[in-house]
Amino acid sequence: VQLQASGGGLVQAGGSLRLSCTASGRTFSGYAMGWFRQAPGKEREFVARINWSGSFTDYVDSVKGRFTISRDNAKNTGYLQMNSLKPSDTAVYYCAAATNLQAVIDMRAQYWGQGTQVTVSS
Repeated sequence: VQLQASGGGLVQAGGSLRLSCTASGRTFSGYAMGWFRQAPGKEREFVARINWSGSFTDYVDSVKGRFTISRDNAKNTGYLQMNSLKPSDTAVYYCAAATNLQAVIDMRAQYWGQGTQVTVSS
């Protein structure tokens, strides 16, 4: 599976962005997927995950109530809707796909996309 992340940009605090992760190469619906981020000088961290059907989602506490992960298997695309953005959300965001949800949260995903920069100004 090849993953292409897009949708990042510069936004003011309180604004919104929607990231997309488009998959190619294999059946996207067979994989759980997740979003991660890495801020300058920090380790990559888990942000959100979703199972293959979209019936299960999970978030890091710092984004609960603000971010929503979703997917459209017919379009081979996953999304991360980010609302009420804060300067602390500034990071490079990565999407990943794995054969199971545990592998996502353990950062053992088999497939990773390139990052997309999100910058939130105060």
